[in-house]
Amino acid sequence: MNKSILIVGTGALATLFAARLSAYGVKVTMLGTWREGLTALQEDGARLEDRGGQPVQATNDPMDCQGAKFALVLVKSWQTERAASQLAQCLSEEGLAVTFQNGLGNDLILSRALGNQRVSRGVVTLGATLLGPGFVHAGGNGFVTLEAHPRLDAICEMLRVANFETNIVEDAQPMVWSKLIVNAAINPITTLLRVKNGEILINPPARELMREIAEEAASVANTLGINLPFLDPMQYVEQVAERTAENVSSMLQDVLRGAPTEVDAINGAVTHVGELKGIPTPVNRVVWSLVKAIPARGKL
Repeated sequence: MNKSILIVGTGALATLFAARLSAYGVKVTMLGTWREGLTALQEDGARLEDRGGQPVQATNDPMDCQGAKFALVLVKSWQTERAASQLAQCLSEEGLAVTFQNGLGNDLILSRALGNQRVSRGVVTLGATLLGPGFVHAGGNGFVTLEAHPRLDAICEMLRVANFETNIVEDAQPMVWSKLIVNAAINPITTLLRVKNGEILINPPARELMREIAEEAASVANTLGINLPFLDPMQYVEQVAERTAENVSSMLQDVLRGAPTEVDAINGAVTHVGELKGIPTPVNRVVWSLVKAIPARGKL
C-alpha cells in the first residue's frame, strides 16, 4: 500500500483527518493557502485537542505535491475551483481525488479539471471545531461513506487503519443529499441565531423553521429520484441536531471568524435545483439571503 496522502485544505476537518492519519503512520501532505494555518502545521504538526501534534508536510505550492496518488478534498465549497486547479498540477495521471465537501456540485467542478476517472465523492458525518491554526476539537462520532471506484482501495485501507468507520456504496447521491438536507436545515439557523446545534430543539420557532427547510429540501431530492435513507426528514434532522447538540456548525464558525460561508452550495443549491424542477423552496431562499446578508465582521 502507498501510505501517503494529500489533503487539500487546512481547516477543521482537514486538520482532523491529517492528525489521525499521521498518528497511524500515513505520510500526510496538506495543501492550502491559509498562512497562519500552514505555519502552525509546519511548526507544531496537526493537533487534536486530546493529543499532541502529529507531523505533516504543509505547503501552499502544488509543485511540492507533484505525483500525489491519493487526495482528500476538504476545502470550503467556494474554494473548489482553486483546489481543482491545484490538483490538476499535482495529482498523478493514475491518481484519485475524493471530495468530502459540503453542498452540491463540487465533484463536477473537480471532474472538469481532472477528468471523471480521477474523481470520486464521499460524505463525512464527523464534526470538528477549529480551536486555532492547526488545532482542532473532534465533535463526536461519525462515519465516512465513499462511492465505489476502482482506485479507492488504498484510501479505504488508510482510513480504516486510522480508525475511521468507513463504508463503500455504489451510489453516494442519497448520502450527499441526506447531508445536504441536514446542513440546510441546521447550519443557517445556528448561524442566524448564534447558537449551538442542540439549542434549535428547545426553541419552538427555530424548530419549526428547521422542519420547513428540511421538508423543502427533501421534496427537491424526491423530485430528482434520490432514494433518501429516511422517510421523515424532520425526524432525521432532529436526530442529527440532538446527536451534535454541543457542536458549533461549520457555517457559524465561518461567520464568527469573518470568513465566507458555504450557504450558496447548501441552501442556495436547494433553491436553484428547486427552481429547475418547479419545486417551491421559499424558506430555503429566505435563509440563504439572510446568511448572505450578514456583514463580514465576525462576532458582535
